Amino acid sequence: MSEKTIVQAINEALFHAMEHEDVVLLGEDVATNGGVFRVTDGLKEKFGPMRVIDTPLAESGIIGTAVGMSVNGLRPIAEIQFFGFIYEAMDQMVSQATRMRYRSNGRFHSPIVVRSPYGAGVNTPELHADSIEAIFSHSPGMKIVMPSSPYDAKGLLLAAIEDPDPVLFLEPMSIYRSVREEVPDEAYTVPIGEAKIVQEGTDATIVTWGPPVVWLQQVVEDYAKQGVSIELIDLRTVAPLDIHTIVASVEKTERLCIVHEAVKTNGIGAEIAALVSERAIFSLVGPIKRVTGFDSPYPAGTIERDWMPNPSRVKIAIDELLTYE
Repeated sequence: MSEKTIVQAINEALFHAMEHEDVVLLGEDVATNGGVFRVTDGLKEKFGPMRVIDTPLAESGIIGTAVGMSVNGLRPIAEIQFFGFIYEAMDQMVSQATRMRYRSNGRFHSPIVVRSPYGAGVNTPELHADSIEAIFSHSPGMKIVMPSSPYDAKGLLLAAIEDPDPVLFLEPMSIYRSVREEVPDEAYTVPIGEAKIVQEGTDATIVTWGPPVVWLQQVVEDYAKQGVSIELIDLRTVAPLDIHTIVASVEKTERLCIVHEAVKTNGIGAEIAALVSERAIFSLVGPIKRVTGFDSPYPAGTIERDWMPNPSRVKIAIDELLTYE
């Protein structure tokens, strides 16, 4: 076991996975350059250009090729260089990959993992930071994984590669290298669809995923110094949702705040709020709060930190919950 970043953990997971000959990797610059963020560094040298494949700049072609590979016995890992580029491959994702099992009455599966970095905080150009996971949550058959730590990133990616159906694996580029923790050197899996309670609490629940998990731990610590106990839940997977963990927490704390980088309207947070209202509305002593990005395209890098959820906005929401009458 050694200390690793998210980039190193994902790279290590890919090396483990590609020991199986049915696993192939394809995408723009993933082979010779090792990817824009060097996540795929060294894979071509070990496994060769027939299994680590540089593709043309054509996202629809990348995913379309992966679909064909998947129904013919391979397990492709397709990289979309930045998540905002995936619009070009929407048809292949939601009309082909996610419907394969349904369309063939279980005869065919589409075991594809689509990897992509996402999220604001690094001053990227337009379409590089989009957090559009909610769009894909409308497609039955698609699992959506969004880890926030090196340990979870490695284990969840290996679980995704083993899954018989499509998995969208979104990598938080703002914390690619800034978060480090002990990660086993050997292969292991983390179950898809299970949330993690990062910090137990009794006075309010915060549900989040991705980069906010990191800075929200300081928010929780700040409240602890004031004698306020906040439970922090990292969803890790946004489709399927671990609603059981969320409801159990809300029944205990009676207050819920949802934090995500994506826009507010019709986001994953709205679905969580609806499910909690259906299953635990009488446990709530105040309205469900959502602290999110604003309903606009991701802004220019110079102002994106004002656009994103931040500690001060979260503390306003939590204070309102704690004092609600």
